[in-house]
Amino acid sequence: MKFGYIRVSKDEQNHDLQADALKREGCDRIYTEKLSGAAKSRPEFDKMREQVRRGDEVVVWDIDRLGRTTLELIMLVDEWNQKGIRFKSVTQPLIDTTTAHGEFIFQLFAILSQHERKRLILRTKAGLEAARARGRTGGRKKGLSARYEQIAPMVRSAYGEGRTIREIMQAFSIPSSATVYKIVSASRQATASAARPFN
Repeated sequence: MKFGYIRVSKDEQNHDLQADALKREGCDRIYTEKLSGAAKSRPEFDKMREQVRRGDEVVVWDIDRLGRTTLELIMLVDEWNQKGIRFKSVTQPLIDTTTAHGEFIFQLFAILSQHERKRLILRTKAGLEAARARGRTGGRKKGLSARYEQIAPMVRSAYGEGRTIREIMQAFSIPSSATVYKIVSASRQATASAARPFN
């Protein structure tokens, strides 16, 4: 039996590429997970691992979908080899763990994959440090968006007139009550700052 395993990170919305590839490989059962590779718990992966038996084959789109570290990958595939379970990576077709050469290629790709992941982390950190040095920080910008800045006076006026939060949300297409309070609070702070006399 062929088992397919798909993992997409939380910020990736589409797993069709992996799913289509595994279907072309003839996978009988596909397990899909949406979480970071660094996540400690992988329930779908654990389900698949419990199901595979001697003579089965595990197929993934890329080896970095399967494990978090080189050591983990090597230990997992070695465990499967000893149990007579084959492993295949679609984007690394040279990997055939039923042969000594295939095992070597697998270990090589695993090392390269982990190396590239570390390089990505280093590049991200360097980019954030460079941004901080220029007075910029990562993540969502503080304060209100341009749209909320524009409607803030009207939102505050409606709030001051005693309109309910739900009414304000519906009238101005604001998605949450927390955002309404944020707009009102920011508007008050801006008004207070403008009214403060200069020393």
